[in-house]
Amino acid sequence: MGVRLMVVDDHRLLAEALASALKLRGHRVLAAAAPAAGAAELVITRAPEVCLIGTATPAEPGIFDPVVKIKRERPQVAVLVLGPVPNPRGIAAAFAAGASGYVRHDERIEGVERAIIKARAGEAAVAPQLLQGAFSELLNPAAQPDDEGQRLLQMLTPREVEVLVRVADGEDTRLIAAGMGIAPSTARTHVQRVLMKLGVGSRLEAAALAARTGLLDRAGPVSERLPEPPGPE
Repeated sequence: MGVRLMVVDDHRLLAEALASALKLRGHRVLAAAAPAAGAAELVITRAPEVCLIGTATPAEPGIFDPVVKIKRERPQVAVLVLGPVPNPRGIAAAFAAGASGYVRHDERIEGVERAIIKARAGEAAVAPQLLQGAFSELLNPAAQPDDEGQRLLQMLTPREVEVLVRVADGEDTRLIAAGMGIAPSTARTHVQRVLMKLGVGSRLEAAALAARTGLLDRAGPVSERLPEPPGPE
């Protein structure tokens, strides 16, 4: 039997892609909301069985306030957090806020579905390897943890970073070109360069990788960038 769901993520492309995949597996997706700001009210109004909330920064203070609000107003709604590989503080904060589980952004759809079923049944839905990793980090903290998001950001030019942000926002080639003031052929070239540098095969994979590593938050919103005049690259 399908589950009544809501998917909430700041990155529209990710929210809609996950919602579509879950619909194809027989679940009833009530909404795919983005951005996450204000999503708590929507969840409270629609009252799904399970709500999936995405975050790129699970350790940031206050990031799980929407979870607290949902559980206070609709305690019967099971909340699953979708995020990058968390540190122990991130996992603790999610469960302290009332979340029923934590699922990695790069988890296969089968794993997401298993977590949804467990959460609906009132069980904790978190992969054993995540808990194991959290305990390992607590016992053997790394002196200088690798910052994958920063490493990826340094691989891209400022223009390629903007292209990646626009891809994650769901813009197609035409919109990217118009927003940046460049030719569509140039926009396509930039997209291909971004995919090649990130080592992924599709725009969806690029958006998922950027969200999982926190690269998009480091890059800043597109609204802060000025379009460049058209011309040869």
